Amino acid sequence: MVTSTENLTNVTPLKATSNEQLIESARNTLSTQAQALHSLSSRIDDEFANAVNLILEGKGRTIICGMGKSGLIGKKIAATFASTGTPSFSLHPGEAFHGDLGMVQANDILILISYSGETEELIRLLPSLQSFGNTCIAMVGNTSSTLAKHCQCVLDIGVDREVCPNNLAPTTSTTMTTAMGDALAVALMESRNFQPQDFARFHPGGSLGRKLLTRVKDLMHKDNLPFCSPTTPLTEAITLMTQGRMGVVLIQQEQKVVGIFTDGDLRRAMLSSGASMMAQTMSELMTRNPKTINENTLIVNAEEQMLRDKITLLVVINNEQDVVGVLEIYDR
Repeated sequence: MVTSTENLTNVTPLKATSNEQLIESARNTLSTQAQALHSLSSRIDDEFANAVNLILEGKGRTIICGMGKSGLIGKKIAATFASTGTPSFSLHPGEAFHGDLGMVQANDILILISYSGETEELIRLLPSLQSFGNTCIAMVGNTSSTLAKHCQCVLDIGVDREVCPNNLAPTTSTTMTTAMGDALAVALMESRNFQPQDFARFHPGGSLGRKLLTRVKDLMHKDNLPFCSPTTPLTEAITLMTQGRMGVVLIQQEQKVVGIFTDGDLRRAMLSSGASMMAQTMSELMTRNPKTINENTLIVNAEEQMLRDKITLLVVINNEQDVVGVLEIYDR
């Protein structure tokens, strides 16, 4: 018995291809895709703005529906929409025709994806969607197709040809579909002023969600903070620094922090003053006017501030300007 693999080997023998040819093939593919994206960009018009406004003004969900590769990309578009503020899900047109249309409500917007615009499974849904009163957006490569003619808005994702050497496998066209979905998602985010904290609400799991939801007060050191006065001698300050295990001493005067002394300050003092530094006090060695941050600041913003100012430590204050903690750049 001949296996399917043997059949494939017999029908399409492998072609000897050098590494240079493989690299050139990849470059041609990517270049062709980039050119197609540039062409798509130049064709964006009022229909795109119309599609965005229809979704923004819609009172229901945005349902993405496509068959085959279009359906797979539709799942990605729906996931992107849902995670960026546009309630959305994907619907298989075949399953929809056999009962899943019950998921569709009259105020839902549907994006129907078919490169040919003639996909049977989508065409036969049109009468039902029209009777429900749904607004439909077509994403097609043929703007004169049946699907395009029966939708309120048409997005053109047409390409001159697929990058597939036989011009058969959906390749360039699927890239255009994905890109159009991303363009819609970004335009919707911008229209809604969708912010990182909004993104975090839909991504509570994993490091990204924690980073975008966590505030300074959740990670700062707040117990047994090492305080001393400007008149504290270096030897005592080193003891406090060691006990605090944070590599820093906070210099306080009249209930306000006027400076900090860190491990780095200690090393710099050793290089500049040598043994004589042991006779000095914190007022002579401390870094004055340390950088502070409010305890309610998002940790991602605190990290940006530390990277921007090229520091590894921030003094944390509350709304009353009282010191409540210390944040280090590795406290995450």
